[in-house]
Parts: sequence; structure tokens; C-alpha cells
Amino acid sequence: MSDAPAPKPASSVRIGCAGWSIPTRAAHLFGAGDSHLERYATRFDVVEINSSFYRPHQSKTYSRWADTVPSGFRFSVKLPRQITHEARLVEADTLLGEFLDQVAGLGAKLGGFLVQLPPSLVLDMRVAKAFFGLMRQRVEVPIACEPRHPSWFDADATDLWEGFSLTRVGADPARVAGAESPAGPKSARWSYWRLHGSPRMYYSRYEDPVLEQLAPRLVQRGTATAQAWCIFDNTAGGHAVEDAARLQQLVSDDSTR
Repeated sequence: MSDAPAPKPASSVRIGCAGWSIPTRAAHLFGAGDSHLERYATRFDVVEINSSFYRPHQSKTYSRWADTVPSGFRFSVKLPRQITHEARLVEADTLLGEFLDQVAGLGAKLGGFLVQLPPSLVLDMRVAKAFFGLMRQRVEVPIACEPRHPSWFDADATDLWEGFSLTRVGADPARVAGAESPAGPKSARWSYWRLHGSPRMYYSRYEDPVLEQLAPRLVQRGTATAQAWCIFDNTAGGHAVEDAARLQQLVSDDSTR
């Protein structure tokens, strides 16, 4: 018999993975389902769609995914590399419009967007304001930005986060001092962590002491109006699911103290 928990209503803290692949060794953590996503959703109430970074999906595909999960489940969707890495946010109006039209298939289960930027992209306020202004004309859901160049961590960037109600991702491992903690105004309605695996990105598992320190931070950040999300991206070694499940239990324990 599976020891997977029953689906839970939306809470102030959401924990999940980048993608919904389930390693065989972790199958006991989940309930039954006709697909990996349906099984994944028996335990977690959020997932980050990374495949959208590499290739487009039809609106009907997003709709099918949305129909697969419970009503309280939410998706975050990563912007295509054509926008962030190739166009580098410049003159991306058409590309962004096509992408947003596709993602609209998620309907009310769209939790927000992830904008991960290349490490070489220096902050140009004119370009950044034009791009995020364009996004804000089209979407009201939360937007998380994961910059990886030091210029995005200067005081000037504060105006960007506040002006467009953006949250800056808290990433591990942190490429820049301060990058390990989420930042942004309260209006962003999101605190967003992405754990890529450390010391070996995408492969390393997280030891319990690290997760034990993170759990109370998530509980402290999460509120009814500004949720705290934590996404495990250490999927290459299959550790994301197990790490997420352990953190889920730690957060539950911390919340009841």
C-alpha cells in the first residue's frame, strides 16, 4: 500500500519539483494514477514546468495537464530560452505573446511564471523595464525572476522588483552573494526558492540539516496572501522528489509547533 498523503488544500507553503518524473525508488511516496503527473499530484500541490524553456507546448497540452490535477494544484511555467537567452528580453513581443497564449490553457491552475536569465545578461534597466512592463500588461499572476549576473543584485534592481511586483528567486547554489534568499516587495505575492543541488548542481541530494534550516524560513515567509514556494531542481540523480517529500514533512512538523 502507498504511504502517499491525500491531496491537501492550498496552503501558504507549496513544495514541489521541476517536472513530475517519479524515480522507481520513490514510487511508494505517491498514490495511484494513470500518468506520472496524476500520481505526482497525489503528494505535491505544485510543479514547475521546465520543458517550456526548450520547446513550445500547444494550449491543448496545457489544458490536458490542468485537467489531470486537483483544483488546488498550481503550475509555474518557465519562459522559453528564445525569450530569455536568445532574444535576451529585447523585442520579444511576438515570442512572449505566443507563449502566453499557449500557457493560457492552464486556466486558473496557472500559479505564475519563472524568468531565468543567463549568467552573462547584465542588467539594463531600459530593457528590463520594457520587458517586464510588457509582461505585466498581459498577466496578473506572480512573476519570479532568477538573475545570475551580479548587476541584478545592486540597489538599482530594487526599483525593478517593486515597480513590476516581481520576486527575485532564492537560488542554491548561489552564484552571487545574497542570491540564496528571495527578495522583492510584498505585492509580489510570492517567495520562490529553487534548489538546484549542491555541491554538484542537478545531481546532489540535500542533507537533512540543510532542509531543517530551510523549513522554518518557508513557514515564516508563507502567508495567506503571499505564498512561499520551494522547487527542487536536482532531478538528474533523481533526488528532487525525495528531498521535496522530506522538506514537506519538516514544514508540516514546524507548522504544528
